[in-house]
Amino acid sequence: MPDTSPRPATQFIASRDVAQEICKEACEHIHTLSAPRILVLAILGGAFITMGALFSILLSTGVETHGIQLLLQGLGFSVGFFLVILTGAALFTEANVILPVSALHCSRTDMLRRGLKFWVLAWIGNLIGTALTGWVVSLAQVYSPEHQELLSSVVAKKMHYQQVGGAQGWFSLVLSGMLGNWMVGMAAFLAVMGRTIIDKFIPIFLAVSLFVAGNFQHSPANMAYFSMIMPTGEGPGWWDAMRWNIIPAGIGNLLGGSLLVALPLWYGLRPSRCE
Repeated sequence: MPDTSPRPATQFIASRDVAQEICKEACEHIHTLSAPRILVLAILGGAFITMGALFSILLSTGVETHGIQLLLQGLGFSVGFFLVILTGAALFTEANVILPVSALHCSRTDMLRRGLKFWVLAWIGNLIGTALTGWVVSLAQVYSPEHQELLSSVVAKKMHYQQVGGAQGWFSLVLSGMLGNWMVGMAAFLAVMGRTIIDKFIPIFLAVSLFVAGNFQHSPANMAYFSMIMPTGEGPGWWDAMRWNIIPAGIGNLLGGSLLVALPLWYGLRPSRCE
């Protein structure tokens, strides 16, 4: 006799359907959110990322074993990204994946113009959110010298490219930004596949921990670390941080989200177009 028992529900959304889900959500956001609402969501995204960066330092301060320290930093930072995903806050590097996917799949003729507005406002809002949150935290809390030492060490790694200097420094930084948004983009992609809170968090934690351990550059994350160290009177200063990290890393993030996530997955999976 044929088996008539009902099949168990799938535990995750198939990868070929994820782009369709992303497209529907992005089309809705881009065509319904006003500029002020996008800016507020982006400021909120920057604030969450800053709290994740703070958590990453707090969790790993005083840990001697290098690998465990990096794992704890990844866990702490993934919490900030998880808050962004769950609340629907806007993140510049997430938009670097969502917007190209939407442009490739959606038939909206004004997607490019509206998408560009969303992208610019997300970057500006993330910067405002990280700067404000870092400043407020510096007023509200005093942390140990060990905490400040670790934060300085993390920021120094972000600014390593300034020591390299010139076109080589920028080229390496852009490449690192591409790798960073590859991992963050995959975290966003895999989070859509999950059907439960835990299903969403696990791939976010794994992908984000990999990018943190590899010291790949992520523009909003670096904004967050800079925003925490600048009020202390240490750090490189915002001008050098912009020139030698945030801007070139952001360019790499844009290229990475488009070329390493959106384009190959679109070509390989080819989901149906959304209306």
